[in-house]
Amino acid sequence: MTPKLILTGFMASGKSTVGPLVASRLGWHFLDSDAEIIARAGKPIAQIFSDDGEAKFRALEREAIARLADIHRRCPHCHGIRPEVISTGGGALMDRANCEALKRAGVVICLTARPEVIAARVARSKTVRPKLMERGKSTLERIKELMEERREAYARADLQIDSSELSVEQAADLVLAEFSACAARRGMVSR
Repeated sequence: MTPKLILTGFMASGKSTVGPLVASRLGWHFLDSDAEIIARAGKPIAQIFSDDGEAKFRALEREAIARLADIHRRCPHCHGIRPEVISTGGGALMDRANCEALKRAGVVICLTARPEVIAARVARSKTVRPKLMERGKSTLERIKELMEERREAYARADLQIDSSELSVEQAADLVLAEFSACAARRGMVSR
């Protein structure tokens, strides 16, 4: 069976832009755990955090990731299992159950970037980032703090790719090459 290609990593590392491009190039289906959570909760992530707290969000995230990792969608034409690219939220690997489910499902690639690059990308984005508003620190200070807190969790990924100096196309090229090499090393079938 073809392994799933799972993208994880810090916010604004490129998961939501690289993921759909990779899926398109492979002809695979793209799924985003945050989009699944939003659909299930019926409200944006920032509102889940403010209304229900981070613990509720993490519980929803665990459910979404378990579902995405275990489900095998079938092609409506040939009825074969349809391969998938999955993007996860930035804190997903902090939960060992999420990490284990994702690693069982396929190859986990962590996209990284330097804190200054992340800060610049966040500044250009309209997305509300609840974790950056905590503790009354500057965006850059909070990014550095969160990256340090998550360093060990991100190290659990099969591969890490620094997207700091890469275009979306270059990052997608590298993800595809590294995914194929890792899947081959692990004896998984890949396209």
